[in-house]
Amino acid sequence: MIIFLYSIAAAAVLIYLPFLVVGYARARVGYDVSAPRAMFDKLPPYGQRATWAHQNSFEAFMIFAAAALMAYVTGVNSPTAVWAAIAFLVARLLYSIFYILNIPLLRSLMYAIGSLGSGTLFVLSIIQAKG
Repeated sequence: MIIFLYSIAAAAVLIYLPFLVVGYARARVGYDVSAPRAMFDKLPPYGQRATWAHQNSFEAFMIFAAAALMAYVTGVNSPTAVWAAIAFLVARLLYSIFYILNIPLLRSLMYAIGSLGSGTLFVLSIIQAKG
């Protein structure tokens, strides 16, 4: 199903949404082109959390991309798989928002839902490949 390829593309875009907040925070403290990583400690707390959300998005993306590609390649075609992909995307968007806003409980819940979405795609792919 093409939805899996679209979801990978959307997940790639979601990686960079927190970075927009990082860019804003950097601009507020004075961006140092010669040492952009060294200015992390100068960022306000929301900018630091946005940096962490951005970094975590790369980690979650790798797992999801593998799961979605497995579902695509094995021909998984079920509403459960579609909902798993959509749940991942929504959860990752909310994860970044809750991280930046410093709401740890909801951030952790979104992390779990996103992980469950990726895990579901892996399981459905393995079942489909066996069948």
